[in-house]
Amino acid sequence: MMKTRHSVMALLCAVLVAGCSEDKNRFAFDGKYFRTKVKRVDKQRDEFVATVKGVSQSFEGARGAVLHAANGYCVATYGSSDIDWVVGPDTPADQLRIVDDTLTYQGTCPQAQ
Repeated sequence: MMKTRHSVMALLCAVLVAGCSEDKNRFAFDGKYFRTKVKRVDKQRDEFVATVKGVSQSFEGARGAVLHAANGYCVATYGSSDIDWVVGPDTPADQLRIVDDTLTYQGTCPQAQ
């Protein structure tokens, strides 16, 4: 009985972990999936740096993915996708920061007055 219970629990854990890697809850950009990250700057919630790894897969896809992540951060934090960009979607491609196959955007979510 105990052995069966452990086997069932192990199977359930395996199914749950496998479900975590499914792409159904992720967005593809230019047909590719990217890893993005958004971090606050100097513990200020309104200023952020957004990064995306795997730029070599698709430059345009990476730009779309990092923009999506930044917009999501501002919407979740302040309820608006308005962003004042330091480096962002309007920055010319040759002036973007790409280091170790990672693209970095930086901006500020304007706070409501």
